[in-house]
Amino acid sequence: MRLDDIKSVYFVGIGGIGMSAIARYFLHRGVKVAGYDRTPSDLTLKLEEEGAEIHYEEDVDKIPSYCKDPISCLVIYTPAIPANHKELVYFQQGGFEIQKRAQVLGTLTYSLKGLCVAGTHGKTTTSSMAAHILHQSHTDCNAFLGGITKNYGTNYILSKDSPYVVIEADEFDRSFHWLTPFASVITATDADHLDIYGTEEAYLESFNKYSSLIQPNGYLIVHTGLKMSPRPQQGVTTFTYGREEGDFHAERIKIGNGTITFDLKSPFGNIDDIELGVPVNVNIENGIAAMALAQIAGATESEIRDGMKSFTGVSRRFDFHLRTDKMVYISDYAHHPEEIRQSIISINQLYKGRHIKAIFQPHLYTRTRDFYKEFADALSLLEDVVIADIYPARELPIPGVSSQLIYDCLRPEMKRRQCRKEEILDIVKEGGYDVLVTLGAGDIEDYADTITKILKERE
Repeated sequence: MRLDDIKSVYFVGIGGIGMSAIARYFLHRGVKVAGYDRTPSDLTLKLEEEGAEIHYEEDVDKIPSYCKDPISCLVIYTPAIPANHKELVYFQQGGFEIQKRAQVLGTLTYSLKGLCVAGTHGKTTTSSMAAHILHQSHTDCNAFLGGITKNYGTNYILSKDSPYVVIEADEFDRSFHWLTPFASVITATDADHLDIYGTEEAYLESFNKYSSLIQPNGYLIVHTGLKMSPRPQQGVTTFTYGREEGDFHAERIKIGNGTITFDLKSPFGNIDDIELGVPVNVNIENGIAAMALAQIAGATESEIRDGMKSFTGVSRRFDFHLRTDKMVYISDYAHHPEEIRQSIISINQLYKGRHIKAIFQPHLYTRTRDFYKEFADALSLLEDVVIADIYPARELPIPGVSSQLIYDCLRPEMKRRQCRKEEILDIVKEGGYDVLVTLGAGDIEDYADTITKILKERE
């Protein structure tokens, strides 16, 4: 099905970050959009305001009539939807064209120059940085991102004229294998999604294959020291990047007084005196990768410098909800052990000598089963940690797998406790800290506004 043939699009699981971005793309094209999701959210409500017709019950009768023509309706689904979902089965039996979100993005990379960011972690912030730099430059871009950017209040950027599209390349379910990037960054290959891949070797091979999909005249930018063995096509130019080593790297890093500045050393031209708009240690590397993509796309030195300084971050990625002399509250989407480690390292650097308390909600039973020791090692970099019950997301419970596994591996001398989600607010009210961070990709974020209110009232 060609894009011009599509008169309506139906989304099975429209409320996810990535799916909602695609929905917005079709709404902007003037295509009728409808869909199902399990529960209403800020994203689904905004989509409804923009013209999408959404329902929240698994019911074939609620599918609009304009989405029941297999000739003109494209069906897009998320891998998180179970195979026996009634609406998905209806479309399968009806002969509809059914695509994963990643297939649709893959189609876009055939007609536009895809600037893609893949990796176990860092890809949302890096792709959002690159999109912001380019959008405020003369180059501009389209973008499909995995988080809500604070600069734009959305996970989607549309440009009628730019030949570039920034895409967060998701390795879950091997979705990024549908893409044919013009240029791609690979940020990290720490094993994850072993419920899908089975082994670390299979996970790494997935990234190796992804590297072979870059267009022959394109670019591959890989973080130094990754376990993977890239195999780009002939004609692809390969670079490395890192904090202080690689073809793209930083020099003269200065951290202090709430700011981080550095110089970029680059094969495309050095840029001095870069200031991070979100002064977090890990954003040095994220920024280097984003600037590499921006240089490849043709953004100028001054545009890149301005874009880095004016980037205000991504919701839930090291997200400051409160920052005063007396109290700091940060929420962070970190849900992989290495992400947790990097987040805590940054917090320890920024708030050395202060009492830091973390509340962590593990995400998925399988991830907890596979990495509970690594989670405990990362969390043990702090002195005061609360472990909440596991957020199951798409999974059913696994016997013997609970947050107790992580708790039991924490340093026994540290302050540690477990809790149910319903007890989190009471723990916040107890106080005894002046820096609080909530960690996890589950519904712990639902408490962020209430936590902020509690902490403001205590000041």
